[in-house]
Amino acid sequence: MMIISSVPRRLFLAVISMGATFAIHCSAHAEMSPWAENEGGRMRLVALAPDAGGKIRAALQIEPKPGWITYWKEPGNTGIPPQLTIPAGSGVRLDAIGYPVPKHFFNGTVEDIGYDAPVTLPLSLKAAGKGEVEIDALAFIGICKDICIPFQANFQLKLGPAIQSHPQEEAILAAADVSLPKPPSADFDVTAQAMAADQKTLSLTLVLPAEGKGAPDIIVTGPSGYAFTKQIGGKRDGAVFKTNVAIGKLPKDYDISGKRWGVLVIDGERAMETTVPFE
Repeated sequence: MMIISSVPRRLFLAVISMGATFAIHCSAHAEMSPWAENEGGRMRLVALAPDAGGKIRAALQIEPKPGWITYWKEPGNTGIPPQLTIPAGSGVRLDAIGYPVPKHFFNGTVEDIGYDAPVTLPLSLKAAGKGEVEIDALAFIGICKDICIPFQANFQLKLGPAIQSHPQEEAILAAADVSLPKPPSADFDVTAQAMAADQKTLSLTLVLPAEGKGAPDIIVTGPSGYAFTKQIGGKRDGAVFKTNVAIGKLPKDYDISGKRWGVLVIDGERAMETTVPFE
């Protein structure tokens, strides 16, 4: 089971942010920034010009060096989730960050969720006006080996009208989209969920792909900063899988009524992500 307390993690981020005393500045008059580099890896921003509705397809490419990892949106016991900040009033807003299917990493009792190979996080951006658009984004990630190093970089891209294709950028963005978990489908979904009265276990019933075998990997994300992965008594019967996920300590006086939690299920080569409601 992994329990990530949001308050300690915020304090952890505040402390390590003090250590990030420099920010790498990368600008370009194109659709791809230069790489920003640090001891554990590198990252850059990729974007395409806005479409007719102002939507900008973009991505943050992260390449950890061998032996290093970076983190998923709920990173584990002490990790740092990726952050991208765009100043208000800049004419561009960030609507969403996508997260490819992550891995689990264990070091004794410490569990991390993230990536040990190059990963591209799709970004959904929106431009407020028409014509040339300038993206001014501050990226902040954790990249870790024996220790975690905060990695911060400022990226600036100027995007003109979409008058020509950019095959390299388009290929990067297309590959990033393919790496994302898929939405629920008829053969891969959470069909029932129930939280125990004491909020110590979450019962899940899933329909799984026919080609899969054994227990799938399940990551349940609750309140921000909390994720749970320990399964109790899972049983697969054909396409149906039933299990209980151990839920650790939640925020004091947490009321689950009306909330929606995230569920990521990885079964063999397929991954599905959804949310489940609690009445």
